[in-house]
Amino acid sequence: MAGQLTTHVLDLVLGKGAAGLDVSVERLGEGGSRTRLPGATLDAGGRGVLLTGSDFTPGHYELTFAVADYHRATGQAVADPPFLDQIPIRFGVADASLHCHVPLLISHYGYSTYRGG
Repeated sequence: MAGQLTTHVLDLVLGKGAAGLDVSVERLGEGGSRTRLPGATLDAGGRGVLLTGSDFTPGHYELTFAVADYHRATGQAVADPPFLDQIPIRFGVADASLHCHVPLLISHYGYSTYRGG
């Protein structure tokens, strides 16, 4: 089975998955180059499959989560400017044959992530 890159975002304020949150994906290359890959809008449970098959290769990646836009879209009050507008997570993938899962827990003033599988 080919590996894949997935995410699951939980909104700690609302106590549920961050449905509709937009996630952008970039592959980071030599000399600071970036290749933008198709991102995702998370499903009703706050989950998304970001890369699969030959699109998912070893290397460095950056996911950017548009949290302030998500909070506004769900009717939550957002400061101007928001404390957290976008959350970038930069990580490396050594073995793209495995499932790399990047969960994210969010609130207006903090976040937490880890590597799931």
